[in-house]
Amino acid sequence: MRILLVDDNQSITTMMSKYLTIKGHDCTVSNDGRNGLSLIENLKFDVVLLDIAMPEFSGFDLIDALEKKGKLKEQKIIFFTASSVKNEQIEEYLKKGVHSCIRKPVQLETLLKAISG
Repeated sequence: MRILLVDDNQSITTMMSKYLTIKGHDCTVSNDGRNGLSLIENLKFDVVLLDIAMPEFSGFDLIDALEKKGKLKEQKIIFFTASSVKNEQIEEYLKKGVHSCIRKPVQLETLLKAISG
């Protein structure tokens, strides 16, 4: 499975990409929301793992940009966050087309279930 991991925390992307690669997935990493958007627009991924809280261009900004371009429904996007985002805000994005949301610290079995589900 081709997975894009978008998170500004390089420690998280390094650890998760190694884990996902060991599990047999092809993992691409972006530590910047704008770059992540460009990758989504120009390449095909089976799943996008997207951090919500990133500086300058957040996960919400990325989702809003995809929605404006009519490309949100084409993606399987899983939010993950350690921030105190309200459940109502998460629900709003799930209604728009985000697949699911996982809270950090991410349980690896939960992550694998979300990717395959």
